[in-house]
This record gives sequence, C-alpha cells and structure tokens, in this order.
Amino acid sequence: MIQCKRVYDDASHDDGYRILVDRLWPRGVRKADLACDEWCKMLSPSTELRKAFHGEMIDFDSFSEAYRQELAQHEDEGRRIAAKQRVTLLYGAKNTGQNHALVLADWLRHLKIS
Repeated sequence: MIQCKRVYDDASHDDGYRILVDRLWPRGVRKADLACDEWCKMLSPSTELRKAFHGEMIDFDSFSEAYRQELAQHEDEGRRIAAKQRVTLLYGAKNTGQNHALVLADWLRHLKIS
C-alpha cells in the first residue's frame, strides 16, 4: 500500500514507512519534528521540472509525463521503496490534487517488483 500525505498532517500508526519525497526541506517544519524514516531526494522532480511546473510554464499532464521519464532512471530505488509493505510519501505542496507525490505513488504502484 502506497499513500500520500502532506508533511503538515499528523503522523499515524497506519502510515508505515514514511518518506519525504521533496527535493527541498518543507517550510516551517523542523527536522527534529518531522516523523519520517527517510528523505529521498533522488525520487523528487528535478529542479528545472519543479520550477517549470510551479511557474506554470507547463501543465500537470506535461509535468507528469516528464517526471515519469525522470523516474525511469531510478527504477532500482523505486523497487526498493515499492517492496515495502506500507509506505507514506510525504510532500509539502499545498495542492493535494496535483502534485509530484501523486505521480510518484502511481509510478511506484506500477513497478514490477522482482
């Protein structure tokens, strides 16, 4: 099971392995206060792609497609995470309906675990 949650939401026992998937540390959150097991910058969008999306130079569909292409370079890391029984991807974005964590979660769900 892979789910997404904002870093500002309370941690839960149901979260399982909690991974921060933002390239930048979220504003207003002290490192000591965030309950996370790992900070995986490798699976976050590149700086260029993140800036293009947040600067509204590309739409969410274009962002998602380009991000999946970036993720294809990190399949081994993705498989490592996807093999865990329960994973919560933590992100700081305000938009809970269109963000990189949702794209990442979908990509992880569709990886073949060997």
